Amino acid sequence: MTASKHLIALLKSHIARDDDQFLSIAMQVAAHEARKGHGQVAQQLRALVDQARSSGKVERARRPVPIAQPKGDLAALVSVSFSETRLASMALTDELELRLKRVLTEQRQQHKLVERGLQPRRKLLLVGPPGSGKTMTAGALAGELHLPLFTVVFDTLITRFMGETASKLRIIFDAMTETRGVYFFDEFDAIGSRRSERNDVGEIRRVLNSFLQFLEKDDSDSLIIAATNHVELLDPALFRRFDDVIQYDLPDEDVTLKILQSRLVGFDTDKLDWSKAVELTAGLSQAEIARAADEAAKRAILADRSDVTDADLSVSIKERRSAAHR
Repeated sequence: MTASKHLIALLKSHIARDDDQFLSIAMQVAAHEARKGHGQVAQQLRALVDQARSSGKVERARRPVPIAQPKGDLAALVSVSFSETRLASMALTDELELRLKRVLTEQRQQHKLVERGLQPRRKLLLVGPPGSGKTMTAGALAGELHLPLFTVVFDTLITRFMGETASKLRIIFDAMTETRGVYFFDEFDAIGSRRSERNDVGEIRRVLNSFLQFLEKDDSDSLIIAATNHVELLDPALFRRFDDVIQYDLPDEDVTLKILQSRLVGFDTDKLDWSKAVELTAGLSQAEIARAADEAAKRAILADRSDVTDADLSVSIKERRSAAHR
């Protein structure tokens, strides 16, 4: 991050009254000065930050600061929202939960890493089948960190004129520096496909090369999350540019049970055969299982019942399976 961009970020955190973020940026300035060989300045900055933290008066912003909607060219490239999703609302395997919590821990305590010349994980590649929770993860990380979620709109990013696409990518990466947030590239294979594909054109390859360069040079405080259902299509050069590649799979029995029980928590389920329901959902994604549970709940409500029956779940699961295979 350049000196001018550091200054902008410092002012924004000051306006937001987020002392913790302000001091985190100050530590980045110290690290930047140390890399330039200005050891004395870096030492003074670190000492001031340590003094501020030890005073016990440092405050973290308690709620998201409302941000203006993106303007100009950026407005057509991203949609912005504040997410209410949290990790606790997701049905995760123990391993996946551990990896996502590690990202949150490094983000929340990044000042400890920065002052030692290290950087927190913030460039993530999520891979796995549709409906496995990748999009929800982006929302959960944004919600946990109280950051705006910027979702890239590929319909406007990718045009017939690929030179324009590269320029639009630059606008998005510039925004990452100006406004800290979670920037989500869904269906990432649209621009991340292999450069060696025979049916590929030179302009497509140039777009991918541009993305690789922007990603490698980016040193903002924002989180960059890319997600794809088709990891086999991605160019191998992408993987080493991300801090973490996280694999999502179809839910196992434990996760499936968590999903069903959480969606039906407000109903009488004492007579449900959970093991049978879990068996029926084999091969369905998290999203499909959640929808099946919701449909079962609707059946109970419309029948003026407080209980969800095995028949409610069985019919709903079969309908979801039929819809998924069309």
